[in-house]
Amino acid sequence: MSDARLLSVLIPAVGGQGGGVLLEWIVDAALADGLQVHGTSIPGVAQRTGSTTYYVELFTEPDSGAEPPAFSLYPVPGALDVLLAPEFLEIGRMIELGFPSPDRTTIIASTHRLYSIHEKIATGRGVYPIEDLHAAARAFSMTLYAFDALALAREHGTEANAVLLGALAGSGVLPIRVDAYRDAIRAKGVQVAANLRGFDAGLAVATQLRGPAEAGAGSSARNDTRSEPASADPQTAATADPDFERRIAEFPEELRPTLAQAVARLVDYQDRPYAERYLGRLTPFARDPEVARVVARHLAVWMTYEDAIRVAQLKTRPSRFERIRQEKGAQRGEIVVTDFLKPDLDEIYGILPYRLVAPFARWAERRWPHGRPALGQHVKTTTVLGYLRVWLLTLLRPLRPISYRAHAEHARMHRWLAAVARCASWDKALALEIARGAQLVKGYGDVRRRMAAHVDRLLESVMHAAECEAANGGGFEASRELAARYRTLVLQGPDAEARAVALADRVLARLTAADRRGALASLAEA
Repeated sequence: MSDARLLSVLIPAVGGQGGGVLLEWIVDAALADGLQVHGTSIPGVAQRTGSTTYYVELFTEPDSGAEPPAFSLYPVPGALDVLLAPEFLEIGRMIELGFPSPDRTTIIASTHRLYSIHEKIATGRGVYPIEDLHAAARAFSMTLYAFDALALAREHGTEANAVLLGALAGSGVLPIRVDAYRDAIRAKGVQVAANLRGFDAGLAVATQLRGPAEAGAGSSARNDTRSEPASADPQTAATADPDFERRIAEFPEELRPTLAQAVARLVDYQDRPYAERYLGRLTPFARDPEVARVVARHLAVWMTYEDAIRVAQLKTRPSRFERIRQEKGAQRGEIVVTDFLKPDLDEIYGILPYRLVAPFARWAERRWPHGRPALGQHVKTTTVLGYLRVWLLTLLRPLRPISYRAHAEHARMHRWLAAVARCASWDKALALEIARGAQLVKGYGDVRRRMAAHVDRLLESVMHAAECEAANGGGFEASRELAARYRTLVLQGPDAEARAVALADRVLARLTAADRRGALASLAEA
């Protein structure tokens, strides 16, 4: 690997991304250009439960009949020339293993995310921050080509590995002719036309990203980042409205991007008056942008809670079927989509008028206190009857404001907003912790009921603690810490929920007895 004429390419992949095919294309293209090359694969377990990598080494001088070089079967940390990542978190995995180097490595990566198992199972927000990934990619690369290869592949009816092959060709980092890559795709004989479209799309993007940097004479190539500009949210643009624009302009400037997305989401979810109600609820907090930003984000998500009507709305959108068709490569063929639905009693009567079903709901809570019966069903939404069966639920959207579920959700929202406003008059940091407590509002069925109970308990406990501290003339340190610790424990999962409840009881007992020091000690031990 110390030979400067030997180049190395590492492809870390998740199962099913076509990493093996990408490896074969690169090897075949190098052979077509008369280069000595060796490729190896280290298969693992798909979907991020194991390491799956593909590695290529090629000798930059054509085969002259001399003794062939000794190729390695595995990359050497810090001596990698190209990191070709089909998904952005793979860059982090390779950095952790020490492979890329800012003095040597060109990173070509798709910026889309396929969430790992650990990100999905987290009760709270477990997604790895994309900003940190971008920063790490810039820090550990000599040159970075970052763009959404998956979106480009869907646009051209192909796969992301073909787009990445085109980006590799467009980067010019390997001494292989562009036509040699195309010949490798043709020789493979699999979806040739579609893969060539993807290759040309990736080639065009990489060439475009490469051009501006090369135009700046004398500029260093080290840590040169070339990424495509972010596009505007089409939903926000589609729902742009002069009246809403004027209304949003009344809020502090740092809040406006969040409000624009929230209004678009709320109009799509219900209607214009519903979005106006959201802005009205947010207005009292506009004086403090920091508190307002937290409230605005959580309130928008909470007000668009996913009931059976929303699920039906999302599952019957034409764009959903078109996306599935493109992902499966069935543009001209029939697709069959089967939706597995399992609504429980709460979700069924929750979409009906409150006055009509409230007596039944109270009886159901007494009859099944630890979980309501559920109705499991498999619905083929690509058939006429199956589609109508789901779509008819969307016609109940005008009834949502008077539904049983809306009555319960908005009553809880009102208590939360009132608690935030009360705490803001006492202590800003406490108000922020109460506002963040809305992060607990999530899930379906039994999970939703359990988390809603925790929201109620958090509000009750923290407000009681704050009143005790206010009465004793001290600060609100115990109340702030209780709100933060309670939320953190609940988000750790079901095993920690009992600890959160016990902690709240201990702290309240100490504060009620005017033992603020003991309350703080209990929080420190938690």
